Amino acid sequence: MQYVDMKGTKVPALGFGTWQLNGNTCSTAVRKALDIGYRHIDTAQAYENEAEVGRAIAESGVARDELFVTTKIWMSNTSAKNVIKSTEESLKKLHMDYVDLLLLHWPTKVVPLAETLKAMAELRQAGKALAIGVSNFPVRLMRQAIEEIGADIACNQVEYHIALSQQPVLDYARLHGLIVTAYSPLGRGKLLEHPVLKHIGQRYDKTPGQVALRWLIEQPSVAAIPKAASEKNARQNFEIFDFKLDNKDLEAIAAISGTQRLINPSWAPEWDQAA
Repeated sequence: MQYVDMKGTKVPALGFGTWQLNGNTCSTAVRKALDIGYRHIDTAQAYENEAEVGRAIAESGVARDELFVTTKIWMSNTSAKNVIKSTEESLKKLHMDYVDLLLLHWPTKVVPLAETLKAMAELRQAGKALAIGVSNFPVRLMRQAIEEIGADIACNQVEYHIALSQQPVLDYARLHGLIVTAYSPLGRGKLLEHPVLKHIGQRYDKTPGQVALRWLIEQPSVAAIPKAASEKNARQNFEIFDFKLDNKDLEAIAAISGTQRLINPSWAPEWDQAA
């Protein structure tokens, strides 16, 4: 396993995403992922699967201190009162005393950001979240959180893959000691047939998806959380620690980097333009 340093905490660079995994499908997938060797599990209030994730972890026999678990506060729960209440509900569903990382899932204009982040900081001080952070924040909002509000955030989780440059976010995050966690790191499957990635993968006997994930975790301060419903795909995603991309590979990948954003709901903030 490879790790990313998050302000002194070792975070497994490859995690297991659970978006759109529900019911027994979710609990089975998480249990299989833990059997394979994943120790970084990502969920969220909005996924409505925290209970299934918690059950799978409890049944796995893996010690809690070996795991890095993330959940996220949904937009309807961003008032100070609801931040506290909903996080405590999340912990009950997860059968945990704490999460390793608590994120604000999306920015919202309904509640002042300072109020939300202050309540999250209180949860951290109470030991219910070991670290706090944000998700889907462009640089403008990262700057507001860190420089204006003074929040001690540790992570920004964003859509990031070969087809979507996140250079402005990466530059700002690294400058301020945050990690960036890449969700949809395979571009919702759109990268799995890319000819450039196929060509690179052939040299290492790896799939295009494995090349795409390797490219992410080789970057400083970047973790990736691919979702996989099947054990085969989860295992394939995990088998990326036995090869390393060379400069020729990186140049070829850089040439196909673009601005193809796949997750852009109506409530999304104004995104950064690729540098």
